[in-house]
Amino acid sequence: MTAAKLHIKAGLPPVSVYSPFDGTLIGSIDTTEASDVDELIACARRGAELSRNLPRHKRASILEGAAQLIERRCDAFAETIVREAGKTIVQARKEVSRCVNTLKLSAEEAKRNAGEIIPFDAFAGSEQRQGWFTREPLGIITAITPYNDPLNLVAHKLGPAIAGGNAVLLKPSNLTPFSAVNLVDALLEAGLPRDVITIAHGDRELVTALITSRDVRMVSFTGGFATGEAISRAAGLKKLAMELGGNAPVIVMNDCNFDKAVEGCVSGAFWAAGQNCIGAQRILVQAALYERFRDAFVAGTKNSRPAIRCAATPMSAR
Repeated sequence: MTAAKLHIKAGLPPVSVYSPFDGTLIGSIDTTEASDVDELIACARRGAELSRNLPRHKRASILEGAAQLIERRCDAFAETIVREAGKTIVQARKEVSRCVNTLKLSAEEAKRNAGEIIPFDAFAGSEQRQGWFTREPLGIITAITPYNDPLNLVAHKLGPAIAGGNAVLLKPSNLTPFSAVNLVDALLEAGLPRDVITIAHGDRELVTALITSRDVRMVSFTGGFATGEAISRAAGLKKLAMELGGNAPVIVMNDCNFDKAVEGCVSGAFWAAGQNCIGAQRILVQAALYERFRDAFVAGTKNSRPAIRCAATPMSAR
């Protein structure tokens, strides 16, 4: 794998990555120490300058090109998700399709997210006046992603950041690093300058160094509430984007499309073994429909048959 170059001290022990399905070793990643953060930041500074100077049409072209590459290689990307995240191949392919959509949406926004002209004629005497603003890159963004959607949630961070002309210090989960590496490889192949994204694998000390650096202007995190709260306290005066999950209810009414409601609730409850921030956690059913829905939901659950297919070739991320 040839993703964005890392700055790693010689002899630093790698972290082993195991399949959550059967516990087999699927590969290893080299890790970066917190003491190396200045080198990572220097790389990101170069990337920020390169990204800022990319015209919007070029940013859009890179994102669209990466989306097309991933779409053509759907099976390979899905296989990586299966191996490191333990999803079924059906779920993995759907995640790949969502990643493709995320990048395409980001490509469209790259072309039109420039700014706005504002007429001032809402106030008497200002009929001939207007104001304007532009949207400018922030600079360096630290992005921290979880294990449960190891491809699409990385795309959620990288797509908008690239569309806006920023550089990214990406810290994916140590449990599922390979999907992130594959995504960055696709962006590089599509023409993204190498220093725009720098991947760093490491521990809590590395994350602390990445979020507290004064060069970092935004921290984007997806994960648990306690970790998000700790990041918010440590980050300082920066923009924060926190996706911390929720407590998702589903309301089923008497006039619903019954079969679709059952199918959606079964999928929502058990998709990715429940490891999903938008998974159905409570189902509130109108009384007259309750027993019928309960029986159909149980039957649908019993009929769920995940099929995992794992490959055996070891992987490594550098």
